[in-house]
Amino acid sequence: MIKTKKKLNKRQLEVLEFIKNNPDSNNSTINDFINDSYEETSRVTIVRDLNFLLKEKLIIKNGEGRNITYKELLENTLLFFLDVDKYFKKDSDKRDVAYKKFNFDVFNHLDNIFSKREIEELEKLNNNYQRNHKKLSKTILKKELERLTIELSWKSSKIEGNTYSLIDTEILIKENKEAKGHKKEEAIMILNHKKTLDYILDNLKRFKKLDIKDIEDVHKIIVKDLDVAVGIRKGLVGITGTVYRPLDNQHQIKEGLERMVKELNNVKDNFSKALLVILLLSYLQPFEDGNKRTARMMANAVLLANNICPLSFRSIDEADYKKAVVLFYEQNGARFFKELFVEQFRFSVKNYFLSK
Repeated sequence: MIKTKKKLNKRQLEVLEFIKNNPDSNNSTINDFINDSYEETSRVTIVRDLNFLLKEKLIIKNGEGRNITYKELLENTLLFFLDVDKYFKKDSDKRDVAYKKFNFDVFNHLDNIFSKREIEELEKLNNNYQRNHKKLSKTILKKELERLTIELSWKSSKIEGNTYSLIDTEILIKENKEAKGHKKEEAIMILNHKKTLDYILDNLKRFKKLDIKDIEDVHKIIVKDLDVAVGIRKGLVGITGTVYRPLDNQHQIKEGLERMVKELNNVKDNFSKALLVILLLSYLQPFEDGNKRTARMMANAVLLANNICPLSFRSIDEADYKKAVVLFYEQNGARFFKELFVEQFRFSVKNYFLSK
């Protein structure tokens, strides 16, 4: 079973941090560390903590009996554990940021984002979606797609600061009536999501394989009439809340896009491909604006093109989403975003396209 948002207590975090910094630690050295620098704790309690970390697949053990040692478990170097709450207690200028600029080495670590066991669970969930989807009449299917479109358009826009409510979004999409007291641009942003999803659904075959032109076409629709330049940007773009600065050279940005497309098209698992296209497009920031919206829509294009349940992101906490993306910017850490992605996939399968 894939766990999400693992909550470790303070002592378990200390144990994990010690093992990360001291590979091949044994029960004795871990016990001494906790009792010397943290608090007096029984061996039984520490063994219980170690068993919990093993169960959560955060560490592995080697050897037997008194020769047992522990190491951090990393199925992929992007999936290291980091205490999210602790990390964001510090202001952006005071955090220990590993990468203030784009790190091209990230493209060398796109394998094994999901383990075999995790993929099996995701596929099992998706089988439920596919069975339900086939049972629906054309009328019900159309209504369900409209509901997902409304909720995706609302939440994706809200993540970017749009102040429309879900009800206002429903009226806007169904009746083309703008809500009073809101900027015209907010309505355009929401309607552009609908137009983008319509375009994707009409061209699913194109998204079986990623292509830079398709990404640019999705971006054109998502920012239409919002006074945003289209095409690969030529200058620097800043990101609020982080010291990370994306590439500012058009040639390098294009190089990054080409490398991203090439590497992702080699990823066999479409769940990983969808997750990674969100993170990498957000990380590259290839356009003047609308990058994260484009990323979310491209992820859904990958899912839909491969008969996988799309994501509405309806139940996601906007602050968690932004923190997860910033963690990838600053640390190249994908673990927290992966947990959110799985959580949202479960939500979508359990809430859309259901048959009686």
